[in-house]
Amino acid sequence: MIVRITSSTIIGIDSFPVDVEVDIACGLPHFSTVGLPDMAVRESKDRIRSAIRNSGYRFPQDRVTINLAPADIKKEGAGFDLPIAVGILAVEEIVKPAKLRDFMILGELSLDGRIKGVPGALSAAFLARKTGLAGIIVPEENAPEAAVVEGVEVIGAGHLSDVVEFLNGTTPIEPFTVEREQLFLRFPSYPFDFGDVSGQEQAKRALEVAAAGNHNILMIGSPGSGKTMLAQRLVTILPEPTFEEAIETTKIFSVAGLLEKENTLVAHRPFRAPHHSISDAGLVGGGQIPRPGEISLAHNGVLFLDELPEFRRNVLEVLRQPMEDGRVTIARSSISITYPARFMLVAAMNPCPCGYYMDHRRHCRCSAQQIQRYRGRISGPLLDRIDIHIEVPSVEYRQISAQSPGESSRNIRTRIEKARSLQQDRFGGNGMAGNACMSSSDIRRFCSLDADSRRLIEMAMDKLGLSGRAYTKVLKVARTIADLEGDQRIRSHHLSEAIQYRNLDRSIF
Repeated sequence: MIVRITSSTIIGIDSFPVDVEVDIACGLPHFSTVGLPDMAVRESKDRIRSAIRNSGYRFPQDRVTINLAPADIKKEGAGFDLPIAVGILAVEEIVKPAKLRDFMILGELSLDGRIKGVPGALSAAFLARKTGLAGIIVPEENAPEAAVVEGVEVIGAGHLSDVVEFLNGTTPIEPFTVEREQLFLRFPSYPFDFGDVSGQEQAKRALEVAAAGNHNILMIGSPGSGKTMLAQRLVTILPEPTFEEAIETTKIFSVAGLLEKENTLVAHRPFRAPHHSISDAGLVGGGQIPRPGEISLAHNGVLFLDELPEFRRNVLEVLRQPMEDGRVTIARSSISITYPARFMLVAAMNPCPCGYYMDHRRHCRCSAQQIQRYRGRISGPLLDRIDIHIEVPSVEYRQISAQSPGESSRNIRTRIEKARSLQQDRFGGNGMAGNACMSSSDIRRFCSLDADSRRLIEMAMDKLGLSGRAYTKVLKVARTIADLEGDQRIRSHHLSEAIQYRNLDRSIF
């Protein structure tokens, strides 16, 4: 007798169906698994044997063969433990086969039969709905995550015996449900606010422009000038994500195993700040078993790179393509995986190795050669992909000691939401994150200039030596500045402000 059970495996951030076929034949006791299993799947035989016995069931003393189809896709992780165990019990007629065809099953087994959580339950629930299954059986801790998907029953089980009794109809388990609307009401209460920042009005204005158009930004300033403080508060002024963005972000965190138990949906924009010692695989993803990197974990949110020149050159260079395409592809000999990576890059750096080249109160100890070598760690092509370069000067005492708070994040976010709304109306709801994502045809259509503005930008390109890519960045930023003012046309003062945000990389570098 052969039993087939539907399960799934993760490729990228999506699940793909896997048929778990179980056959028990007469012969010497043997347990074999075929179908490109990885080491975790091969080792499942000992976990499954102990879990079945410790749950009070008989493990067959015959030849057990497990086939994971299709055979040309590598099967990874311990999520096949539960479907294999249920399949063995079904062949032994301990589990009635009637309900097996209606449910997708996944979960890791402990030796005592308890079911542990697995990554990717959200993607598996979407797959179950797509394939027309009635429901999905998952570990209890994954049930809130999977229940976000409507149109499919989510059965959370804590023990192998619970699954057996549910499938036999002896002990019903109520499908787990969540209120999706309530999940979005949990807008995070951030412990910081833009009102906490004293001074730095120009830098705050640049961050507002960057947030309104989803532009990348580089802050240059002396140590202690407030670059990190400003970057940490950027997420407090970004608009709330849409449900589709939240689902996509949650998929990434679920596959990476970073989804918090109390947060079944990542309903806020992520903020990732990797250390400068990170490897290129840690940043873009990879490894023997490919996993999302920091740039994918920052999808729909902010990637903050502090002390930018301290990152290794090869690590920074791998950012160039994802910054343009909004995705990263990891190629292996047997498979190529693409992860989404549409993030807003916020970088910070000192102007020189000692940090005081631009500080009027402290003397810089660096030689011209040291400064040139330090700044040369960031390539010109990478700088061209950063829309805004802004100086963050040291704050004077009278600004720090001022009692009046600055403008709150809530007020700034209101203006940004209005600007984003204008952009969505302009682009017709095609999923573009902001003006930073405009194509060449969009720029020609929405960034037309009058005669004065054309003369202004021609003069700027001649004097500053801006590249073609920098030219398009200026137009995109100017379009965002006009949107913040509610203006349908780009005027000369919008363009002038946008050009100022490109001056730093030419005057400093």
